[in-house]
Amino acid sequence: MHNLLKAPKFRVVLAALGILYPFLVYFGLGHFPPSALVLALLAVFALKLVLDRHSGPRHEPMTLLLCLLGGAVLLVLMIAVSPLVALKSYPVLVSLGFAAVFSASLLWPPTIVERIARLRDPDLPASAIPYLRRVTLAWLVFFFVNAAISTATALSGSVALWTLYNGFISYVIMGALFAGELIVRFYLNPG
Repeated sequence: MHNLLKAPKFRVVLAALGILYPFLVYFGLGHFPPSALVLALLAVFALKLVLDRHSGPRHEPMTLLLCLLGGAVLLVLMIAVSPLVALKSYPVLVSLGFAAVFSASLLWPPTIVERIARLRDPDLPASAIPYLRRVTLAWLVFFFVNAAISTATALSGSVALWTLYNGFISYVIMGALFAGELIVRFYLNPG
């Protein structure tokens, strides 16, 4: 089992499940009750946690703990509302988890965006740091807005609308934000 968790293909499969999740729910609801799909989601989530635990420290322990506790509380509340709403809460939990990590990195630098930038250029000039903080803040705002829209689509009652936004529109917006930042960085050349 431990070797399976280290296999790159296993990581790719889990990432693909996360990306395709809205479509899996959309088509899965035609064959399975929402409660069965919630159990499958929890199993995949548990596997991901085990995999992340075995891959070494990637996040600050307190931030990770807060994200997990917040996600667990939110999921329990969503299950109490409805298994279908709980099933559709995964994108909300992911966005809020990213928002928590980005927020923590703003409070306790270096920011996530700076860490990523330093992977490419370990000797970033000090003049680039304020720009990287603003980019981190922009992503933080995106994650909060995305969580709000994902919540609205989850509560709307329309699985088709939820799938469209969370399986397509949100990815287009993320891609546009990423591409826009690359264009701005090219013209500003902050470092």
